[in-house]
Amino acid sequence: MFAIIFLLTALICSVTADEKYTTKYDNVDFDEIVRSERLLQNYVNCLMDRGPCAPDAAELKRLLPDALETDCSKCSEAQQVGTKKVIKHLATNKKDWFSELEDKYDPDRTYLERHRSEWEAEGIKFD
Repeated sequence: MFAIIFLLTALICSVTADEKYTTKYDNVDFDEIVRSERLLQNYVNCLMDRGPCAPDAAELKRLLPDALETDCSKCSEAQQVGTKKVIKHLATNKKDWFSELEDKYDPDRTYLERHRSEWEAEGIKFD
């Protein structure tokens, strides 16, 4: 009986671990990205299909629809912190880019409305 419980627990843990996104790019410096117009533009161009994608940007582009759908439940802590940092920067300083990305990835504003009060409590303002 113990062996069965142990195997079930191991199986559940492995499924849970598989449901997280890769942490391969968790060391990406989000502060550097938001400080650099060139780097940020490259990410936006990748996400908007206007330019080539660096490996980390390609992974972001691939996972973004699922992350929005699942409220970033598969994101690591670093990914959640980085996401808020970039959203705050774009919503505050690059409204045109933010709107473009919103139109493509959240056209009915479902994700925005679901998280508006949480983000506004953290100082992120939306028009």
